[in-house]
Amino acid sequence: MPQPPWAAARPPRRTPAGPPGGRLPGAARRARFREYEAALVGGYRELARLAYLVLPGGTDRHHRILAAHTVVQQALRSARRAGPPTARPTVPPAAQSTAQSTARSTAQPQGRAYEAVRLQVLRGALAGPARRRPLPLPRLWGLRLFTAAGSPEDLALDQALTRAAPHTRAGYALRVLEGLTTERATDLLARAGVPDPGRALAEAERIHAEHRAAGRDLERSPEFDPCAVRAQPTDLLRRRSRGRLLAGAAALLLAAGAGVPLALASSGAPVPAGASAGPVGRGTPAPSPVATDAWRQTARLDFGVWPARGDLTADRALLERAVDAWAGPAPQVRRTLEPGTPAGPPGSTQLLYAGRPEGAAAVVVLYGEGRLARYTEGLERELVLARADDADVTTAAALALTRTPAGTRFLLAPWVDEAATRDLRAPDAAARPVPHPDGVTPAVTAPAAPAADGSCTGRPVLQLRSAPVVAEQHAFLLADVGGLLPAHLTYTPPPDGTPARPPREATGPEALAAWARTSCGLPGVGPADAGPGTRALNTWAFATQPLPDGEGAATWVCVRRDRWDGGGSAATALLLPDPRRAAPPPLRTAGAPETRACSRFDQNVLAATWWRGRSGRSYLLVAGSRRLVSVSATGALTLPETRAPARTLAVPGAGSGEVRLSGLLDTGARIGTLG
Repeated sequence: MPQPPWAAARPPRRTPAGPPGGRLPGAARRARFREYEAALVGGYRELARLAYLVLPGGTDRHHRILAAHTVVQQALRSARRAGPPTARPTVPPAAQSTAQSTARSTAQPQGRAYEAVRLQVLRGALAGPARRRPLPLPRLWGLRLFTAAGSPEDLALDQALTRAAPHTRAGYALRVLEGLTTERATDLLARAGVPDPGRALAEAERIHAEHRAAGRDLERSPEFDPCAVRAQPTDLLRRRSRGRLLAGAAALLLAAGAGVPLALASSGAPVPAGASAGPVGRGTPAPSPVATDAWRQTARLDFGVWPARGDLTADRALLERAVDAWAGPAPQVRRTLEPGTPAGPPGSTQLLYAGRPEGAAAVVVLYGEGRLARYTEGLERELVLARADDADVTTAAALALTRTPAGTRFLLAPWVDEAATRDLRAPDAAARPVPHPDGVTPAVTAPAAPAADGSCTGRPVLQLRSAPVVAEQHAFLLADVGGLLPAHLTYTPPPDGTPARPPREATGPEALAAWARTSCGLPGVGPADAGPGTRALNTWAFATQPLPDGEGAATWVCVRRDRWDGGGSAATALLLPDPRRAAPPPLRTAGAPETRACSRFDQNVLAATWWRGRSGRSYLLVAGSRRLVSVSATGALTLPETRAPARTLAVPGAGSGEVRLSGLLDTGARIGTLG
């Protein structure tokens, strides 16, 4: 009999107490199995929710639903093999950490048998990424499953849990869904093989604090209920294509010929011959045709309200090939996944574009369940998949149709009224208008690198303005970062004594001047080399510091790169005044490749660098964000706790050597530099 998938993570089996010989009598084993079976049946919905929350998220909800049910059903056999449950002290309701967890814990199925089955469900769900063989999921021919849509708060929680580690999701499910105390959750996580339960629960508590509204209704939310699902038929065009391939004899031809009309009739949604209905994706037929002015009738502007454009929307054979390419890997199609993008097929698709923008290769762009797929068919066939979930009026305003040595050709959103291109390194230069008939731009070229800074590779930058009908009409910048989607450029101005200021569009003179200094010279976070999968780039001017000896004022910035998968990186830099150059390069002081620093979730930052003035004297320049109170230092420069009333310090020193800083915030917490 094959070893269960979680056997590697399970602690050594203990021999249950019983008669001599170590085995329970047959009647006792059968009674124990019936006890486990009753616990599983009675708490099936709760156990399925638990498995669904712990399993990896993403856009492929169909397989996540099937995996949740498989994990729960396999838990019965695993609990039976694991022996009788170990007695655990009962925690009285008064010991629950909150009234909410008390109510939930008393509502959950209780008993040692349920706890034993729950432990096996937890182990099975956590073992997913480490399995030596995939779960034996049930097969559904012609149908895909989806959980019902929840509230916007539920969607935000699902995205936060998707970005979290499996151990964190498990801790969240035990504390919020199951309502366990910290002690019981810690014990259960440890028994499930989690190496650091305390850290997992701490991160789970952070997520719960940020999404309390969704957490309060977690056990009632349809977003996380794999037992209340909706089913939709799979792609009917692909079904016809496969039927033709399998037709090798007269009998099979007759069967296939009869099968297509039946499939179309049963779906209730035959694909019209016209192109206005769009293609059908692997998963579900396309929804009702998106009207040309659909974006004018909704308050949510994203790729879901883009109409289908291009001169090949009626080429059904091309659309079938594009859908097939997305449905699964094919030897003749080169697939590229941008960072953090799931590879599976979507549940439904929508046609955004089908045409020949360069006059030769055909390009098809599909959108489905938070992802974009660009299929190119020329001398070779290529498919690029990119995440686009939770896009908005700015991040869903453009996508790259083609990229050649001549430049990048973009497809713009229907709400874009004006388009122009600009050189970030020339903030005073006017933007150059870009024509965009039917939403397609000509090839937008990158600005030539200045002779004095030939090492910096420029990127095309679009300056777009939304149509007057959009209530929040405004101009914004999108920078080509080499992927399917350009990155949204924003700017956060220096503090002015008020609470933290949110990022604003980088179209004003102050913002353009800042980006002229930070667009190059900051590897990993600047537009020049941010790379595909980048959602947004922000330059935050967190402090202004007068330089010693009257040499002007320098600006401290933190440049942050946010990715579509929720991660990001950041780097701090000092922008020194230099009357001899219009835009001297930034002086990078520190960076972190994977951090939430300088985001809206962490607005505390500390930075320092050595600086030598024209007098020849060296100083350690230190600056922090608005909550900084005092600073201490060790290493090449020793500095006792020193107050920083203006959040900046200039301390004379040797001019070189590593210095370790510690900053005290007005909250009592301490921070260090990035890295």
